[in-house]
Amino acid sequence: MDANEFKSLFIPYHAKLYRTAYSILRNVQDAEDIVQEAYLKLWNKREELDVAVCREAYCVTLVKNLCMDFIRSNHSTLEDVIDDERLCLPADDVGVRLEKKEENGRLRKMISELPDVQKKVMWLRDVNECSFEEIGKATGLNQVNIRATLSKARKRIREQFIKFKG
Repeated sequence: MDANEFKSLFIPYHAKLYRTAYSILRNVQDAEDIVQEAYLKLWNKREELDVAVCREAYCVTLVKNLCMDFIRSNHSTLEDVIDDERLCLPADDVGVRLEKKEENGRLRKMISELPDVQKKVMWLRDVNECSFEEIGKATGLNQVNIRATLSKARKRIREQFIKFKG
């Protein structure tokens, strides 16, 4: 398969692949990176793809899997997500801002101390706003287990906050 044939077969899926990546990652740059990585993988396997029955489904599945791999391997902590810029407090209220910053630090610490599965499920659902289906693909858990794990994680965080505040 030459470059022109590749372009004519796979570029029409670009918008759908981007929407898929963005719906999972909720980040423009990460979604763009995933789509580019998908196109690179498709190009490298272009000779094997001639026999692919449904190219569009293959491409969408590839993007979903790349997103889940990205989420699994993303070593960034919740510090990137729960940052001071999102506190939305007036600039002149320094005392409240400092208190919220300390609370966010405690929250990050509490979440980081959760068991790995609880931490991952909580991050995917509450921070990345992933669906239960997407979380299931990333973790291998079914919907009932995801709900139970999320409930336990939230309860544990709530109890720790109550203990700390009390």
